Amino acid sequence: MPITVGHVPNLECEAFYFDMERRGIVLVDMDPSQVADALEDGAIDAGPIPLLDVPRLEPNAAPIQRFCVASVTHAVSCVLLSNKEIGELSGGKIALNEPDPTCLRLLRVILELRHGITGTSFVDAQSEHDAVFLTWNRGLRGRRAVRGFAHRYDMGEEWQEWTGLPFVFNRWMARSDMERQDFVVLQDALFVGQEDWMNNLYKDTGPRNDVLMLSREVLEYVQGLRFFMGVPEERAIEAFQEKLALLK
Repeated sequence: MPITVGHVPNLECEAFYFDMERRGIVLVDMDPSQVADALEDGAIDAGPIPLLDVPRLEPNAAPIQRFCVASVTHAVSCVLLSNKEIGELSGGKIALNEPDPTCLRLLRVILELRHGITGTSFVDAQSEHDAVFLTWNRGLRGRRAVRGFAHRYDMGEEWQEWTGLPFVFNRWMARSDMERQDFVVLQDALFVGQEDWMNNLYKDTGPRNDVLMLSREVLEYVQGLRFFMGVPEERAIEAFQEKLALLK
C-alpha cells in the first residue's frame, strides 16, 4: 500500500511535499482543520497537525522527527484586520474565514489575555463585523490590508512581542503503527523536500498569483519561518499551553 499524506495547499507547507510524489507517496488534499481527524480515523498515514490537536492524537500518532511550522517574529499569514484599534474591540464582532483551531485559539489568547478584550463574538464573513481574521493563504492575500480596515495585527508578532518566543502552528505526525520502512521514506522525503524546495525557490523569478506575492516576497516569508523545532519552539509550546489554561 502506498503511503498517504494529508496535503494542505498552503504556501508554508509546500516545502514538505516537494519530494513526495516522486517517491510514490499519495497526497490527499484537505483543509488544515481536517488533517487531525483524517489521521485519527486512519484515512491518511501522516500530515501536518495543528498544534492544538497534537495531544489528543497521542499515543496513536507520533511526531516525525521535529518537523513543524513556526513563525519567528512575524506570522504574516495569521492576521487580524480591524476598523478599530485592537484595544477597542471589546464587544465587537470578528468575521472568520475557516481558521484552523490553533490559529483561532491564538487569536483568543492575544485578545483576552494580552489586551484584556472581552465580549467579542465570532461571525461568518457575510454578517456585519468590526474585524476579520485571516489565516494561511487567505492571510497572505490580505497581508497588506483589506479595504475598510485601517488596522492590521499580525498574531505571530503579537505573540513574540509579548513572550519573546516563536509560535508553533503545527507539527508533522504519523501513525504509530506505520511500517518502519515507510516511516523512514517519509522522514527522508521531508528532509530532502525542505532543501530542494528552497533551492528551487531561489531560482524562481515569477510571481505567485495564488497568494498575490512576488518571488522575493515568497522568499522573505519562508525565511521568517522555522520548519524544525528547537529549544525556543519547545518553550513556546509550553507557554501557549499555560496561557490556554487561563482562557475562560
